[in-house]
Amino acid sequence: MARDRRDFFYRKAKVDGYRSRAAYKLKQINEKFKLIEKEDTVIDLGAAPGGWLQVAKELSGGKVVGVDILPIEEIEGVDVIKGDIRLDRTVEKIRSKIKKEGADVVLCDAAPNMSGSWSYDHARSIDLATSAFECARKLLKNGGSFAVKVFQGDMFPDYLNKVRGSFGKVQAFSPEASRAASAEIYVIGKELLTDAVKMDGEYEVTIEDIGASGDGIARVNDFVVFVKDAQKGEKLKIRIRFIKPNFAFGERID
Repeated sequence: MARDRRDFFYRKAKVDGYRSRAAYKLKQINEKFKLIEKEDTVIDLGAAPGGWLQVAKELSGGKVVGVDILPIEEIEGVDVIKGDIRLDRTVEKIRSKIKKEGADVVLCDAAPNMSGSWSYDHARSIDLATSAFECARKLLKNGGSFAVKVFQGDMFPDYLNKVRGSFGKVQAFSPEASRAASAEIYVIGKELLTDAVKMDGEYEVTIEDIGASGDGIARVNDFVVFVKDAQKGEKLKIRIRFIKPNFAFGERID
């Protein structure tokens, strides 16, 4: 059955003109999570041979950038960068291709070369996914989305929790197009949270205004924080209790 499913998507990719069967994984991920919308700026890390780039361009129609240390054959309307995502100079090359506020979506379907030692391959997969995560945090705009392939194993829960610390919504997902016997799983993060404030972080603020709901409005590093039971002009110490992409809620510390 696993062989039949693998062959089905392999043959379908050939018929539909995709460079890899992995194209259907992105299609299925997007059907469920709506990561890529029209005119989104999309970055694909470890993009060779380009199956995900083809799908990303179809879904967005906007700016799509593919990055890999391996060469990627040209795709119409897609910018390609040859480079290592762990290097700052590669990140800067990517930034030069996208809008100043950052990308809407960062993808990574890359996998390490398999050695045959499962514990070693799992560790290398986590390392690669961590590099993709760190790169995504540098390139995504607030509220942006992230999808990355990871091999399951004992290090996976810690990685999942790391992603949960930076995105408002996080879920692990296995698309139908993945091989049944494969240990791969995709971590989907939506609503990238700001670095301006930290969960449970404590800050001294001044209430600048009162919002429509009656909450005080303060700013931390230019980021809006709503505070209950606060008066305009009041100076107080708060603790952050909830973060969204464009604002946070804090409680006063007496």
